[in-house]
Amino acid sequence: MRVFITGAGGFVGGHLVTHLLSIPGLSLHAAVYEPSGKHPKLDHLPISQYELDLRSAGAVRVIVEAVRPDVILHLAAMADVGYSFINPWETLENNIVAQINLFQAIQTCKLDARILVVSSAEVYGAFGGDGTPLDENTPFRPNNPYSVSKVTQDMLALQYFLSDKMRTIRARPFNHIGPGQKRGFVASDFASQIAAIEAGQSEPVMYVGNLSAERDFTDVRDVVRAYQMLAEHGEPGDVYNVCSGKAYSMQYLLDTLLSYSTAQIEVRQDPTRMRPSDVPRRVGDYASLHHRTGWEPSIPFEQTLLDILNDWRERLADEAAAGKPNTQE
Repeated sequence: MRVFITGAGGFVGGHLVTHLLSIPGLSLHAAVYEPSGKHPKLDHLPISQYELDLRSAGAVRVIVEAVRPDVILHLAAMADVGYSFINPWETLENNIVAQINLFQAIQTCKLDARILVVSSAEVYGAFGGDGTPLDENTPFRPNNPYSVSKVTQDMLALQYFLSDKMRTIRARPFNHIGPGQKRGFVASDFASQIAAIEAGQSEPVMYVGNLSAERDFTDVRDVVRAYQMLAEHGEPGDVYNVCSGKAYSMQYLLDTLLSYSTAQIEVRQDPTRMRPSDVPRRVGDYASLHHRTGWEPSIPFEQTLLDILNDWRERLADEAAAGKPNTQE
């Protein structure tokens, strides 16, 4: 079975490739934004890489025709909510144009592939603040440019299913975290600060945003397992939340990470880290995903946080040994 993955060079894509390589009988093909040799986590793996800018319709068509995949897992997207406020058009262009180009290439090549499109729980926006678990029938209420782009991706996938019988399956992941995530996401931001303090690279002060907000976090390794199961067993035309069904406060997340450190660290709130349109609490309902595939989250939240902190300790140690500052995202 030929599997084509967009965004394979990213945080989630890398974990997805690792998971898929554990499944026999798959031929993996990956679209990466930078050329082969720029992805150390992929370059040594038995996976075909294709340098591809998904905003180029012609280039997408050429690669899709060459690979002719049976399954497509479309992960590629700009996924930074904060950045989307600063560069809304770049976010919209990247996320929407890339998906349209992919769908049109599938049509042109007359493929009958199963297509998993990764949307986002951000489409629910301001809903869920009262703590009610959000299911797939929750209305859209996007409150940032990134979530608007994901509403569009989500609805395009549904539209192509309805109008063209394209076998699209939509996943709406809630917050997902894990080792290898870049800075700009809360768990990775906190862990990188703690690791830098432990290594003597920073003063023993952490700068944080809103610690009262509560979010539904799932380990990325559980998330990619859900993606694989949906690509195989999901019902075309349907949509599935991917989440843990539990909400954790940023305060608990921070306290847990701090409990793993022996350093004495002062915590200070930084007003610049307070996000506009913040939602007090968001938690999801993954009953549809479980009913269709049997999926359950398996990695405890606390274990995920320890793995993230250890990952940052290793990253900073590797950079120090190489004699250069850490610039990895």
